Amino acid sequence: MSTMPDRREMDRAMLMRRRDYDGVFFVAVKTTGVFCRPSCTARKPRPRNVEYYPSAREALLAGYRPCKRCRPMDTDGRPPDWVRRLLAAVEADPHRRLKAGDLRAMDIDPVRAARFFRRHYGMTFQAYHRGRRLGLALAEVRRGADVTTVGLKHGYESTSGFRDAFARLFGASPGRARTADCVVTAWLPSPLGPLLAAASNDGVCLLEFTDRRALESQVAALRRRIDRPIVPGRNAHLDSLEAELQRYFSGELTRFVTPLVIRGTPFQEVVWRQLLRIPYGETWSYDRLAREIGRPAARRAVGRANGDNRIAILIPCHRVIGADGRLTGYGGGLWRKQWLLDHERMSLFSGT
Repeated sequence: MSTMPDRREMDRAMLMRRRDYDGVFFVAVKTTGVFCRPSCTARKPRPRNVEYYPSAREALLAGYRPCKRCRPMDTDGRPPDWVRRLLAAVEADPHRRLKAGDLRAMDIDPVRAARFFRRHYGMTFQAYHRGRRLGLALAEVRRGADVTTVGLKHGYESTSGFRDAFARLFGASPGRARTADCVVTAWLPSPLGPLLAAASNDGVCLLEFTDRRALESQVAALRRRIDRPIVPGRNAHLDSLEAELQRYFSGELTRFVTPLVIRGTPFQEVVWRQLLRIPYGETWSYDRLAREIGRPAARRAVGRANGDNRIAILIPCHRVIGADGRLTGYGGGLWRKQWLLDHERMSLFSGT
């Protein structure tokens, strides 16, 4: 079973709004009767007015109610209501260009939308919408549709404007892009919060928790390594991944078979492929991981490569811990790392 950090460490994490402690413990404020995540942006109480609990359930049983700002009970993997409304508007009419005025009419702040999409999708909302529109256009072009007709249908006033926008995103004219590959991205639900997944025709190349601070840089690194446009959408690999994740989180699956696209430096790729050999339900130390790749003195470099892994869960960097058995850094937060390790051990113990 997981244990909470000591009181002094929790005080520091709460006062510093440390997101990587979210889920490791919950902050219950005696003066307000509310409990929060450590990262909550509300004004911080004095430590003497705080109690800490290892789970939301225990905070509830102690009589505290969940904070309306940080929503500590929200772990169902769904985006906020206003984001769902915005995504639904895109899907209802992807050819329409939603401008700032349209968002304000929906009671959505355009600046907030831009920041949310940049943080959780690795692109602004306008880039997301444009990518979705052109991704659909590419699918129609591949089916043999007339380029001029497709451009007009997707909101472009001229064929030249459509060709220019298309070429900027895909690196080729619509006619030459009939066989081009692109990376499609989608949100996938999980008990630990939403995941941003990306896949090309060759396999899955990204799986990250959408609240990871480094998500935008991870998407940028993927774009450099894959050298293909990234657009919202779905393909067979994302469908396969979603089905496998559902079975994994229900304790029914211990080995993923959806193809992966592993792109990094030669050293990173060696480390990431070695991570795939760590058995389900087991953990290795960074020292052992370094020894397994034949680089026993490269423990810190191994740790950096582990942190740079862009395919969470499938490439199980969560199974690497400190030599003393303590949890160390995890891009999705230490609480998720603990949850994943506990989940795998309990699944093995239950015989599923």
